[in-house]
Amino acid sequence: MPPSGAKTDGELPEAVMPTCEIREVLTGQKALVTGANSGIGKAVAVALGRAGADVVVNYNSRPEAAEEVVAEIERLGRRVFAHQADVSREDQVQAMFQRMFQEFGTIDILVNNAGLQKDAPFDQMTLADWQLVLNVNLTGQFLCAREAVREFKRRGVVKEVSCAAGKIVSMSSVHEVIPWAGHVNYAASKGGVMMMTKSISQEVAPYRIRVNSIAPGAIRTPINMAAWSTPEALQELYKLIPYRRIGEPDEIGRAAVWLASDDSDYVNGITLFVDGGMTLYPGFESGG
Repeated sequence: MPPSGAKTDGELPEAVMPTCEIREVLTGQKALVTGANSGIGKAVAVALGRAGADVVVNYNSRPEAAEEVVAEIERLGRRVFAHQADVSREDQVQAMFQRMFQEFGTIDILVNNAGLQKDAPFDQMTLADWQLVLNVNLTGQFLCAREAVREFKRRGVVKEVSCAAGKIVSMSSVHEVIPWAGHVNYAASKGGVMMMTKSISQEVAPYRIRVNSIAPGAIRTPINMAAWSTPEALQELYKLIPYRRIGEPDEIGRAAVWLASDDSDYVNGITLFVDGGMTLYPGFESGG
């Protein structure tokens, strides 16, 4: 008899969700997650808390959602607070970091997650829509990473806390390499995140600062509900995913924990694709 989930008679196996436990590999570390009041950002913030970190939950709107994330992390026994800031605004980013230093003393982990979409056919895309997406998705990551690197270099390595002086995890997308018609501003921003991450990593590695990115594929979050909310939509989506299931926000959270931990201390300047194989050109799986 085949094991549970095994492939039989040429049929696809039933998807099995992972149930991995997160080890407390970040105890004593201080983390900031931008855009952390929903979706992937929320999952990352909670995962960092579960791994032992104290967490700043950044948000730009919906403070009640941010406070729900705070309550969830508090139940894990961690120090946590929510802070409203538009990451595209230099003054607000600097004020957020100053508050973090006052509350927690320093920063060990930055997860640059805040991002948005403002979609339109290219010839109908306004300059305002282009600038909004680039300002948040790319300039926002620059501003936050710059403040974090300044603190990492000032403080240096604290061996009792981590092998590294600091860790930055940039949230990118499969669209840093997959073109996306109708979403030119978003794809351009994520291509920029990819090269910015690698360039920062190259520059600050001698200071024992690690900078990596995660590129999620199709993840079950509210922003892309139309792609997975019905069986018909899900079947269409599966055509783009060789692994034939949608990803869960917790899976991005676990990836972020690993990249922020000393388990990945020799990993620097990479993009970790968490996409079920979406970047494997699935249209060619039957010969193209």
